[in-house]
Amino acid sequence: MGKVLVMLTAATAVLACSVATVMVRSRMKRRRKWRRVVGILQDLEESCETPLGRLRQMVDAVAVEMQAGLVSEGGSKLKMLLTFVDDLPNGSERGTYYALHLGGSYFRIIRVYLGGQRSSLQVQDVERHCIPTSLLNSTSEVLFDFLASSLQRFIEKEGHESISSQDVKRELAFTFSFPVKQTSLSSGVLIKWTKGFAISEMAGEDIAECLQGALNRRGLDIHVAALVNDTVGALSFGHYHDPDTIAAVVFGTGSNACYLERTDAIIKCQNPRTTSGSMVVNMEWGNFWSSRLPRTSYDIELDADSLNSNDMGFEKMIGGMYLGDIVRRVVLRMSKESDIFGPISSILSTPFVLRTDSVSAMHEDDTPELQEVARVLKHLGVRKVPLKVRKLVVKICDVVTRRAARLAAAGIAGILKKVGRDGSGGGGRKSDKQVMRRTVVAVEGGLYSNYRMFREYMDEALIDILGDDVAQHVVIKAMEDGSSIGSALLVASSHSVRTIASV
Repeated sequence: MGKVLVMLTAATAVLACSVATVMVRSRMKRRRKWRRVVGILQDLEESCETPLGRLRQMVDAVAVEMQAGLVSEGGSKLKMLLTFVDDLPNGSERGTYYALHLGGSYFRIIRVYLGGQRSSLQVQDVERHCIPTSLLNSTSEVLFDFLASSLQRFIEKEGHESISSQDVKRELAFTFSFPVKQTSLSSGVLIKWTKGFAISEMAGEDIAECLQGALNRRGLDIHVAALVNDTVGALSFGHYHDPDTIAAVVFGTGSNACYLERTDAIIKCQNPRTTSGSMVVNMEWGNFWSSRLPRTSYDIELDADSLNSNDMGFEKMIGGMYLGDIVRRVVLRMSKESDIFGPISSILSTPFVLRTDSVSAMHEDDTPELQEVARVLKHLGVRKVPLKVRKLVVKICDVVTRRAARLAAAGIAGILKKVGRDGSGGGGRKSDKQVMRRTVVAVEGGLYSNYRMFREYMDEALIDILGDDVAQHVVIKAMEDGSSIGSALLVASSHSVRTIASV
């Protein structure tokens, strides 16, 4: 009996040792996997670093590229497109005007009434609709017939109080958020599609004529009076309310900027005819590129999988269409390196399935158990991950968003440097002691207005770059529907100029 007891005790000890060994090995294996995941995060942080020195180098690069783009066509990654907008609205405009805005993921129709004073501006009606994905790869006729039919339904709902009962042709601004080489305020040819659109036969087509033709086919008495980039519309709206507004930036599905430039600095255009001595220039800054940009392997993979590979490199680092996919690619890489997210989800492997608004929701999740992070991951096919893994995902969102916001701030500072509003006396002028002027930059787009952390990181970086003494003179003014309303204002402003000229 004693011998049996000894054997049982020994067996129990051996089993306990075996179990302990398995547990230790399992724990060590989990730790190795966790270290690999943490290593991926550390590599991402290092690759996305944007120290102040690098940002200031980028500011210089933006200003240099802007100058090169003004000197000659094709002389820069920045297209620096002329807009033929030289008279910005000042508040004296009158009448009722319309705008149709085609963006990257939506289109919007508005009607604006102007009573001759800034305080009398009335946005009388607004409709916003998602763009059906089927239109992204359709034909120009299908796209513009769809827009024309939407505008027709909008007008039919106006009722008797609108100008529909009057014998007056409606004046429409077409706000077009894609690169266009303008030939006048109301005409311009498409350079290329961005933001996922791929209608090949439209390259080189006059965009305003395409819309006008669709309106005519439906018998609508509407005149496309202006073709306006969304950034130019935002600048117009900003200037209408605050004459110190000299630039505008859109942070939405994509990103772009425009600013007010002296006509004598636009060397590639001989004697541009303006009455104000200046013209709004559409930078198309999404295509900016510099070796100073902190590019990662995830950016390279995203670019290769996009419809416009080797193009729009800056936009793919800061645009709302892309931030979610960068985060997704990092999480997918971690899933392949470790099982902390469970089996690899087919949903997680789908490009662009993670939207930036979901990244914002995870990044700004303030619940104790990060329930919003768990909800988004569940939609991606990732279930029941522990809290420390959810915290890891929040950190990924933070790294990617912080890089985007700081790069965006450097872009804005580059514009200020080019026009001599950054305190350095740029813009071709030199002064021992520069008197700083109040400078307003209009900003529009869901990425800035709806994503608090992006907004805070960008504002903080701009102060870091400019310094407190200069930054106190620079105002970032957020706006909503500014690009659409501002485009309608440009039609009103040009109409006022024509009326005065004819008197």
